[in-house]
Amino acid sequence: MDMSRTSSSGGARERLVVIGGDAAGMSAASQARRLRGPDELEIVAFERGHFTSYSACGIPYWVGGDVPERDQLIARTPEEHRERAIDLRMRTEVVEIDVAGARVRSRDLDSGAEEWTAYDKLVIATGARPVRPDLPGMDAPGVHGVQTLDDGQALLDTLAGTEGRRAVVVGAGYIGVEMAEALINRGYEVTVVNRGKEPMSTLDPDMGRLVHTAMEGLGITMVDDAEVTKVLTGDDGRVRAVATEDAEYPADVVVLGIGVRPETTLAEAAGLPLGEHGGLLTDLAMRVRGHTDIWAGGDCVEVLDLVSGRERHIALGTHANKHGQVIGSNVGGGYATFPGVVGTAVSKVCDLEIARTGLREKDALRAGLRFETVTIESTSRAGYYPGAALMTVKMLAEHRTGRLLGVQIVGREGAAKRVDIAAVALTAGMTVEQMTALDLGYAPPFSPVWDPILVAARKAVTAVRNNTR
Repeated sequence: MDMSRTSSSGGARERLVVIGGDAAGMSAASQARRLRGPDELEIVAFERGHFTSYSACGIPYWVGGDVPERDQLIARTPEEHRERAIDLRMRTEVVEIDVAGARVRSRDLDSGAEEWTAYDKLVIATGARPVRPDLPGMDAPGVHGVQTLDDGQALLDTLAGTEGRRAVVVGAGYIGVEMAEALINRGYEVTVVNRGKEPMSTLDPDMGRLVHTAMEGLGITMVDDAEVTKVLTGDDGRVRAVATEDAEYPADVVVLGIGVRPETTLAEAAGLPLGEHGGLLTDLAMRVRGHTDIWAGGDCVEVLDLVSGRERHIALGTHANKHGQVIGSNVGGGYATFPGVVGTAVSKVCDLEIARTGLREKDALRAGLRFETVTIESTSRAGYYPGAALMTVKMLAEHRTGRLLGVQIVGREGAAKRVDIAAVALTAGMTVEQMTALDLGYAPPFSPVWDPILVAARKAVTAVRNNTR
């Protein structure tokens, strides 16, 4: 049992234990180390995989060949962390948290050996796990979830060892759409089976329809409003098709893009508080509610939606890194907070850019808000300037007050990052009328005189004024 905590000077030192070696966990460990040296704070981190501090968001681009080498996705290796006096134990899984005893039980995945490690402060950064429906055949060889570098490597190994060129992607969220593009880039015939009426459920259906049309234009077969019932296997036990109630879709490889859920099995077993979406609940300092010396961050937590005022689960590396910085600052003796999010995300399908921030129509309805919606078409540059590309912008504004509630953008080059304007406006609580006065950059190669975001804001102002009752 690893219980000793003595500094080189002979005095007691604190021990920070971190569960999870990716964005949130190692950001927290690194920030705590910057603020407190090894004589003051011992740091022990556990990671069950083969890699640490990597970009999970980059996995589809590695699989698709845009990023040639796996190691390009790794920001810091285990050796680099150890050089900073972080005791990082790879291929070691924490299997139990004993809150009352302030200790964790870990298992070496190669040897099977187990031991208890005491902590003074604990960080839970266990991430998320791909949704894998409990259906026949889902565990067959050739069926892959894609969440970690280990998952990505397993998928690439399957692609390299499979002669067939037919792929089925189950689900059409961010991962599903990005993996469909990756497989197209690798020369596969791709079918996307989606339970929703349109792809990208993070958008309203009218904007999702634009994505559907673009995906079909790339040669992807879209099967919407269809529920997978089972995965069919051949005589060798490997996947051969995906079945719905109405049809079968041949497959040499299946990728699950249904989404992810917070990986909070350990936390739940330890009696830590979980929210409506299964994520850990924390305060503004990312401390687990009701526990002085336990923090949590990354894809395993729920965060406050600043627009709706409700807790949400959003799995993004940007949030995870910020959570880690906040946690590390607080563990290291400083003070920092994470106030919440507005739900900003961007993606692409080949040259089609997709962006959203704030609330969709159904989010606003669920929150009990009355709202107006407007949709406009504009261009990324002045219409007469070479390369001007069309984009569609949808905007939601609160009834009467005109407070901005959400923006969705679908278009070509130069479209997606415009959502950042709306994200700042949402964070500041601006109205659409206030937005029309924003002093945005203009030159013909970059924007029309009225930026598409401002065109939508002007139209939203009119809608609000015309519907004051």
